[in-house]
Amino acid sequence: MTEDRERQFVTVYNRHFRAVLRYALARVGPEQAKDVVAETFLIAWRRLGELPAEPAAWLFGVARKVIAGQLRTDARQSALRVRLAGVSEGVSEPADPADQAAERDSARLALARLGDQDQEVLIMAAWDGLTPEVAAEVLGVSKAAYLTRLHRARQRLAAELAEQDARKPWLPSPHQFDSAAMPVPIPQTRKAR
Repeated sequence: MTEDRERQFVTVYNRHFRAVLRYALARVGPEQAKDVVAETFLIAWRRLGELPAEPAAWLFGVARKVIAGQLRTDARQSALRVRLAGVSEGVSEPADPADQAAERDSARLALARLGDQDQEVLIMAAWDGLTPEVAAEVLGVSKAAYLTRLHRARQRLAAELAEQDARKPWLPSPHQFDSAAMPVPIPQTRKAR
């Protein structure tokens, strides 16, 4: 009986370890992610008899609760902002490849400004690639409720991105300057002693 239990656990662990780790890494730093995975599989070991036939959603749900517990004590919001807001400051008029990087940074910054629930559903859909059924099960809501949350989160993300664009400083292009209309600086002269 013990060998069967161990074999069952090893099978679950080998099949789902990377997905649970990826899930945790999308939400916390690498060190915390290791702890989340370890605790998730410890709970799975203890509750092995309760695992459903396809345990992925169950494992994600446990990992989600473990993360929530960790982040309550570690101030989740600041951790996400540090991880998601890798915005490089002072860059104007980036080259083509940098445009793409700047857009990613803008998206990360906009995501970091959203509420926890919005971030969670957007990350589940975009990063984790969870189906609506699995994501709804992880969150403990109906598929319709998940899809409604996802739709609203996408709307808020789009609004945040539009607001970011509106806040960008206006920088005129060089050809917009009329040199004849530009004030000419008057040089300062030193007073004689």
